[in-house]
Amino acid sequence: MAERKAFRAGQIVLADWRGDALPKEPNKRRPAVVVEDEALFAPEYPNVILVPLTEDATLAIPDLSVAIAPTAENGCRKPCWAVSHLVATTSKARLTATPSRIAPTQLAAIRRQVALAVGLEVWP
Repeated sequence: MAERKAFRAGQIVLADWRGDALPKEPNKRRPAVVVEDEALFAPEYPNVILVPLTEDATLAIPDLSVAIAPTAENGCRKPCWAVSHLVATTSKARLTATPSRIAPTQLAAIRRQVALAVGLEVWP
C-alpha cells in the first residue's frame, strides 16, 4: 500500500514539477504553500492544492501576491512572494514536506486572492 502523505494548510512544501511540464508551466523544484482545507479531502486523495513561492518580484502581481518576509517559522532565506494567481493542484508524489509554515494571516490573504483570481466574491 502506498504511503499516505498528510499536508496541512499553511505548510511550505517542495514541489518537484520537473520533467513533464508543457511550455509556460513550472519545470523545476520550488517551494509552495498548501492552501487547501484538509477537511475537504480524504487522506488518501492523491493531490494537494498549492500556491507557488517565488523570489522573482516580476512574477508577483500586486493584488494577487502575498509578500513573505524571512522568519524562523517559514524558513525562507530571502523575501519572496506567494503568487496566488498560479494556484495549482499537484500530486502528493511530487511533494516533499518541510517543517516550515506561513502565518495564519498570510494563509487567509492567499486564500482570498485565489478566490478573487477565479472570480468568487471576496469577503474582508
